[in-house]
Amino acid sequence: MDLSIETLISIALGVGLAASSGFRVFLPLFALSLSAYFGWWPLNDNWQWLASPAALTILGVATVAEVGAYLIPWLDNVLDSIAIPLAGVAGTVVMASTVADLNPAITWTLAIIAGGGAAAAIKTGMGGTRLASTATTGGLANPVVAVAETGAGLVLTLLSLLLPVLALVLVAGLGFWLLRLYRRRQQQPI
Repeated sequence: MDLSIETLISIALGVGLAASSGFRVFLPLFALSLSAYFGWWPLNDNWQWLASPAALTILGVATVAEVGAYLIPWLDNVLDSIAIPLAGVAGTVVMASTVADLNPAITWTLAIIAGGGAAAAIKTGMGGTRLASTATTGGLANPVVAVAETGAGLVLTLLSLLLPVLALVLVAGLGFWLLRLYRRRQQQPI
């Protein structure tokens, strides 16, 4: 299998946007739709519908609704219960739609493991952060957590679209940090 620079960049773009789906499910999909609509990033042939005005409108409304809903303390915890699997799906979709010039079996394997896995792992970590915030502040700090998550998702999305390789490095660093944090918590006595 011969990987071109274009293929490697498309993989980096997909992983970065998928990881961003772990912060906000619809934000990276909306950004990808917007960038494809204006011709900034090409999509795989089967995913051209993401560049349509209808998809752009639906994803834009979903993004605004999601960002707003996370600012409501009781609703944010409810959303987290359904957002973890949704983030996995969004990460898989965004990865599959951006990967160029690979066999479909490899594309879907990458999409499910790297895309869906990155998104679900980050969303799970963020859900834990929100639960800790709810437990320690009665939900009063949850809007601050929500703004930080949205900001992180926006920065990672923009970085993925503008400098995908740097975004991939950032995602790898974030994954390493989350793994260390998880291992440290596992070693603490209860």
